[in-house]
Amino acid sequence: MKSWDELKTECMQCRRCKLGDTRTNLVFGVGNPNADLMFIGEGPGEQEDLRGEPFVGRAGQFLDQMLALINLSRDDIYIANIVKCRPPNNRDPQPDERTACSEWLFAQIELINPRLIVCLGRIAAMCLINPDFKITREHGQWTPFLGGREITAIYHPAALLRDPAKRPETFVDLKSIQAKYSAL
Repeated sequence: MKSWDELKTECMQCRRCKLGDTRTNLVFGVGNPNADLMFIGEGPGEQEDLRGEPFVGRAGQFLDQMLALINLSRDDIYIANIVKCRPPNNRDPQPDERTACSEWLFAQIELINPRLIVCLGRIAAMCLINPDFKITREHGQWTPFLGGREITAIYHPAALLRDPAKRPETFVDLKSIQAKYSAL
């Protein structure tokens, strides 16, 4: 198994897909590298690409508020994305880009060894839970994942900013995450 520094150095040199050629910064991940709880989004946006850190724009600020509701902070968890480089114009990462980046994400999961994983949004859930995942129907449902872990998906914070009507059901999902985390 690679060390954390080796993994990040190799990832910074990655040019497996065209996203590596257009990024400003690699957005590797942030948080507690020994966390029991990992959040995974789809990919960096403009602010994330500029800072080299996931979830720092409006959606990231909202994610921080969501975490605070269940007595968590970025110091308690680890946050990463399916792809480590910003897709142009914040479009969804394409299948070849997700595949090219999957080795980095799975190596992060192996090194962090979280017991719980939360996918932020449909794209992450389709990559990690089920290619046919329907966020409107399946959010908040826990399922077994690699290595005895459990995984779920919730609405992406950006989607909740666009559609506040989904916030009550997300609060229920957050309470479920809190209960699972507290039981560890």
